[in-house]
Amino acid sequence: MAARTSPTERQKRLGAELRKLRTSADVSAEFAAGLLGVDRGKISNIEAGTRPISSDRLRTLACNCACTDEKYVDALVDMAQPSGRGWWERYRGLLPQGLLDIAELEMHATRMRAAYSMHIPGLLQTSDHALALFRVVIPQLPEREIALRLAHRVERQEVLDGGTPTPFTGIVHEAALRMRFGGRTVARAQLEHLLEKSEQTNITLLVIPFEAGAFPGAGQTVLYAEGPVSQLDTVQIDNSHGPLFVHSEAQLTKYRAHLDWMEEIALPPDKSRDFIHTIARQL
Repeated sequence: MAARTSPTERQKRLGAELRKLRTSADVSAEFAAGLLGVDRGKISNIEAGTRPISSDRLRTLACNCACTDEKYVDALVDMAQPSGRGWWERYRGLLPQGLLDIAELEMHATRMRAAYSMHIPGLLQTSDHALALFRVVIPQLPEREIALRLAHRVERQEVLDGGTPTPFTGIVHEAALRMRFGGRTVARAQLEHLLEKSEQTNITLLVIPFEAGAFPGAGQTVLYAEGPVSQLDTVQIDNSHGPLFVHSEAQLTKYRAHLDWMEEIALPPDKSRDFIHTIARQL
């Protein structure tokens, strides 16, 4: 199998999991290399995500690392399978790698929870709202780049629709609902779109009003994507330099607690819709 020059976040995550599997069992890279019949350098490449691993070798490694969690091993084997060309691959070489990684993460998630303090969740944005955001990026994006990002954003949103839509819980602060990106008309249309999407059975929309007070992680934009097993959950955080992906158990535990706290203080779905209605009527 040929080496990769630029592994995706999913490929790097598989490598990280294999390294954790090996080191947790106190198995040396040299032993793993001999076990799999490869040289020592290929073990490093596999664990960096730059070289693929076959299903048989992965299962052999897991067995000799005393991993008895069959569901976890099956999930790793699934990650190791050649994935073919996901729709996001059409944008490779045209958009930053991080945007493609977000799309792939969302596509493979079994459930998503997201928290937004100043923005509307990307999966629930209208095209006009998204355009307003893309036009205030520093440095300014050329029109071709904006058009590509918008097309990519629209295709990402399909994960919430179709025959097997992914369950999604969006926690949105009142501040985000009152931001007028694109002006009054665009903002009103965005709120109306939120109300429409919140009626879908797979989408739960919760609002945190100003009066709810403080909560952990205020100001962060967080996506918690659940994997086929809990060990493969991933948190994606937005920042000005691109998306950050974290998956250590300590970080996963922290962000689960953040989201649980925010859901606890948020208005229930019916009152959240009423709250959005009220803000929309004020525009």
